[in-house]
Amino acid sequence: MVSPTQAVFLGYMGLLGAERLVELVLSKRNAARAFARGGVERGQGHYRVMVVFHSLFLVSCLAEVLLLDRPFPGALGWGALGAAVLAQALRYWAITTLGDRWNSRIIVIPGLAPVTGGPYRFLRHPNYVAVVLELLAVPLIHGAWGTAVVFTLGNAALLYVRIRAEEQALGEVYAQAFVHHPRFIPEVRRG
Repeated sequence: MVSPTQAVFLGYMGLLGAERLVELVLSKRNAARAFARGGVERGQGHYRVMVVFHSLFLVSCLAEVLLLDRPFPGALGWGALGAAVLAQALRYWAITTLGDRWNSRIIVIPGLAPVTGGPYRFLRHPNYVAVVLELLAVPLIHGAWGTAVVFTLGNAALLYVRIRAEEQALGEVYAQAFVHHPRFIPEVRRG
């Protein structure tokens, strides 16, 4: 039998799954626009792994909470929910800033300058910061420690490959535009 907090978590996960489907539709539309503008895709080798990984994450969150009957962890769960909401806000700030240039693939349109506004003023990869935070926080909302650990570590390996492929594809113009931007943790500048 599902507890009341598990039912709420199931609802949250349902919304998160629906959001991912909407993101895939948006990504597909934006990718088609990028290709129509001469975009070239790079790093295709890891893309399917990434899709499967993120799908398994959603399944694992649910399975661990329901099959192992993880209890709601009280204050930690509320804190994790707050972190997950902040991750979503950062994700949509990045997506909105990129506009129709955002998609889940690595598609480079030759001649376009890198986007340096929004959260990209502070970080090279704000969307990946959001993903890191989300993969840690979402399972902890309802005490799914195993999922949080396994998928955080797996995501680190996946991001290692993904970021190298992305930065290589974006090339020297990108490297020069972001030479003073940290990859993940914003730098606090004085003066």
